[in-house]
Amino acid sequence: MAVLALLASVTVLVGMWHLTQGTSGVGVGDLVRYLAGDAGVRESTGGAPVGEILTGSRLPRLLAGVAVGFALGSAGALLQSVTHNALASPDTLAVTAGSYFTLTLVAAFGLSVPLWASGAVAFAGGLVAAALVLLLAGRAAGTTGTRLVLAGSATALALDAGTSALLILFNQNTTGLFAWGSGSLAQLNIDASIRALPVLAVVLCAALALSRRLDVMNLGDDAAAGLGVPIRSTRVTAVLCAVLLTSTAVTLAGPIGFVGLGAPVLARLIAGRVRALRRHLVLVPAAGLLGALLILLADAILRAVQGADGAASIPTGVPTALLGSVVIVVLALRLRDTGQVRRPPNARIAVRSRRAFLLVVSGTVALLAVAVLVAVLAGSLWLRTGDVVLWVQGAAPDLIGQALDDRVPRVTAAVLAGAALGLAGCVVQSSVRNPLAEPGVLGITAGAGLGAASVVTSNLPGGQPVLIAVAVAAALATFAVIALLAWRGGFLPDRFVLIGIGCGYGLTSVTTFLLLRADPYNTPRIYTWLSGTTYGRTLPDVVPVAVALALALPVLLALRSRLDLLAVDEDTPRIVGVKVERTRFTALAVAAVLAALSVVAVGVVGFVGLVAPHLARSLVGARHGRAIPVAMLLGGLLVCVADALGRTVVAPAQVPAGLMIALVGAPYFVWVLRQSRG
Repeated sequence: MAVLALLASVTVLVGMWHLTQGTSGVGVGDLVRYLAGDAGVRESTGGAPVGEILTGSRLPRLLAGVAVGFALGSAGALLQSVTHNALASPDTLAVTAGSYFTLTLVAAFGLSVPLWASGAVAFAGGLVAAALVLLLAGRAAGTTGTRLVLAGSATALALDAGTSALLILFNQNTTGLFAWGSGSLAQLNIDASIRALPVLAVVLCAALALSRRLDVMNLGDDAAAGLGVPIRSTRVTAVLCAVLLTSTAVTLAGPIGFVGLGAPVLARLIAGRVRALRRHLVLVPAAGLLGALLILLADAILRAVQGADGAASIPTGVPTALLGSVVIVVLALRLRDTGQVRRPPNARIAVRSRRAFLLVVSGTVALLAVAVLVAVLAGSLWLRTGDVVLWVQGAAPDLIGQALDDRVPRVTAAVLAGAALGLAGCVVQSSVRNPLAEPGVLGITAGAGLGAASVVTSNLPGGQPVLIAVAVAAALATFAVIALLAWRGGFLPDRFVLIGIGCGYGLTSVTTFLLLRADPYNTPRIYTWLSGTTYGRTLPDVVPVAVALALALPVLLALRSRLDLLAVDEDTPRIVGVKVERTRFTALAVAAVLAALSVVAVGVVGFVGLVAPHLARSLVGARHGRAIPVAMLLGGLLVCVADALGRTVVAPAQVPAGLMIALVGAPYFVWVLRQSRG
């Protein structure tokens, strides 16, 4: 109990420091004099009384930080215990994303609900998301390995895509939810925190009542069942408690990321030296106190570093998400891999006849041509093929000419960027022998997006060339860091993907930081672009992608036999004299450049590099001489169709192509995860 007392004392001290941070001129001396009984103390600037500032702003923010941190820390400890997984948390199991999605859905449709009803809505969303992840992971996949976290991360990406679509489509009703969606402790008053405290207390008591069962379950499910512990009911109850805690936190302050991961990890590290902390009766509240401590420190340090006025626009969830990305990478390097990943059954190496290959290519080209034609004709104003002929001849009316001047570059950008992503994904998967790898999941596109966002938000001179150069450099640097970290672990499949996911979370949090510090007028435009859109593209914007494809395709086709050998194992290419490191580095560097240039053309679009190569291998086999061209065609087809649907389904409003693909690609990722168990 000394550890709990120490943590509580440190939390109180940090909370006292937190009270001194704010946008007003009230300092430590003013607070001390006010608490000593001088109720008439005013700010040094002659503003509002200190009492109003303390009770109306700083104290509500402090209590919200303590409540949210305690809830997330305790929830993370419960989830890690019932899954026997050090990477389990409300974020990695999509509980936070589910709660945020349902709250955004309610706001998007303009429904006004009281606080308790908001909590129920968030609880329902988090519970459905958690149940879906556990169902998708399946008992055969096991909850102890990294597969559960990969399934949760993919589900969270799909839910985040749905949330982003709602924010874009219903921007009037969801104003302010973008910043709140990164986690904000700003409160109107103290009432919400006061109402949340009894809920947290009741749920915590219910969780502590399970502490003896959870202690026994540390021995393993079979041993615990042999000792009479009801495994299923204990796990269900613990998950319900964790979801209730998380939904309460999301309702109070938005989805503050990765406190539910970092706090339990720190608690278990301390438990390595303090044996009493290994008991869940102490571990769960200790993780909660550490969660509160992490949030208060993150919020106070952000205000101290940025200044009170500068930090006011930065959500607390940004630094905590950055911390969580570091924790994921460190834990991924320490975790034992869940075994060799094989290709899904329908994507095994197969021998296809030349005639079958030509039929597939011809059919894919025909589908792509039809998709391009429909995409050019479709929109808020539907056109006819004769209009296109007139436009080509330069005789189209002004309205039709303007529509085609807008659509043709967009369709061209979608096809070329999709082809680049399909080609990059095909190369990445074979180079690292991982069917789950692709530029988006590995954080490469997130790195390119960060580079591009840094140029846009900083107003650097140089225009498009500078944007392209910085995006490519950021993508290459991201890939270099991920590859270096994964290389130390031997390029094990699941670990490689987890490191990429962790780096992607960190880069996304930095991008959010840049967006929120930029001109608020430009934030929706940049956010839409980062969601993957062809809006406003011109033909010069797609020239870099076209040039990169023209240069990369011959190089990779020349390496096709070496890539075939790399996809088999590590020893076979060495036996026949292939320089593995040089071939792998060349192929992955080309893939990173292609992914970066696709970001410049259409923004951040994920999962194309996963879906297109899998479909290509299932159609023509795994030989790169055939899989590469088909993957390119399918990638262009996917992005073209997604862009056309995004422009027409809810016209005149538009859904970015990246969000449309994520809604389909994330479930496909989970399916591949289940089918590729070794």
